[in-house]
Amino acid sequence: MQKIKTGDTVKVIAGKDKGKDGKVLHVKDGKVLVEGIGMVTKHTKPSAANQQGGIVNKESFIDASNVMLLHKGQPTRVGFKVEGDKKVRVAKATGEVID
Repeated sequence: MQKIKTGDTVKVIAGKDKGKDGKVLHVKDGKVLVEGIGMVTKHTKPSAANQQGGIVNKESFIDASNVMLLHKGQPTRVGFKVEGDKKVRVAKATGEVID
């Protein structure tokens, strides 16, 4: 089970976008793709989908250790707890179950 999941709202705590927050679009191999964070310019060739080609701005993956989960607007670390027969994520700041 991962601490950060797709759809979570996170705050960037390190790097060029420090202080910004956004929604997680994708999680892969300890890296996260966050909406509007880690923008890079990519040069694309003309293709069937993109007739024009040219320079495109898009998000790039950033390491999951550089983001912190936002729970009720507050950044918090994430822990795990077993409730009944399910393992759930818990906000370390408040002790509340996240999902």
